[in-house]
Amino acid sequence: MKVSLVQEPPVYLDLERSMERAVALMAQAASEGCEMIVFPEVWFPGYPTFVWRLLPGRGMGVTDELFRLSQANSVDLSRDGLRPIREAAREHGMVAVVGHQEIDGRFSGSTLFNSCAIIDADGEILNNHRKLMPTNPERMVWGTGDGQGLRVVETAVGRVGTLICWENYMPLARFALYAQNIDIYVAPTWDSGPTWLATMQHIAREGGVWVLGCATALEASDIPDTLPHRDAVFPDPKEWINPGDAVVYQPFGGVAAGPMHAEKGLLSVDIDVAAAKASRRKFDVAGHYARPDIFNLSVNRAPQPPATFSPDETARA
Repeated sequence: MKVSLVQEPPVYLDLERSMERAVALMAQAASEGCEMIVFPEVWFPGYPTFVWRLLPGRGMGVTDELFRLSQANSVDLSRDGLRPIREAAREHGMVAVVGHQEIDGRFSGSTLFNSCAIIDADGEILNNHRKLMPTNPERMVWGTGDGQGLRVVETAVGRVGTLICWENYMPLARFALYAQNIDIYVAPTWDSGPTWLATMQHIAREGGVWVLGCATALEASDIPDTLPHRDAVFPDPKEWINPGDAVVYQPFGGVAAGPMHAEKGLLSVDIDVAAAKASRRKFDVAGHYARPDIFNLSVNRAPQPPATFSPDETARA
């Protein structure tokens, strides 16, 4: 089975044009025989890297303006905001793992989440995971997710689960996926470099899983001239904002493809999904190596809505 990791930039903070670019990338991957495609962390509409570049307090006016633009270009699942990707997945018979910035269209209409959706080859959204804990200044733009998305789902290409960026440093979150018979572990991220790659290899060995990690390859020259405060936030026009480092590790360790550093394109590779289960003969962290008589993990996957309404009008519709 061939997988493709996207190492192309979106049209930064422009959801409609980024959707168009994504559909074209899916068609390209399908033409190369790929059955699964992965988009990096909040590829739709682009990672809010400005929160790492502006001084807290003194940069709030700029942050507020860029947040407003980012918010206006976020994905609302209550309005089928991933429809173009779902339709492309169905057209090409392709599983898509999609990092997106999600706006809470059901309750507040305002709060944003760093989310990742798994879309099956028939276009159905099987799972949507919201990042449990935004990292450092990310908390200026994103709310915290709950446990309902900590799921491994059966797709057309195997059992797939995902954690986002530094969630992959959370051992209990990783174990929650390992304990659900996972084959393909997807880690969309904004991180890159040797430490991140070492983490990806460790997870492949620890979990006996295929690990697919990818970040958005982005240069300052990719940022549209129309972005407010562009020159202040990205003053060096030659800067590689993120080199990408897309990588695929095979179960129990070893590079299958990548890392793809400071270049753009699709990182594609054939993987043997069944190799994940076979690799756990020696070490099965959620099986014969688990020692449940000593250690036990409890995961609360119940949704945590901010309000409940009775009677539920939607239930009668």
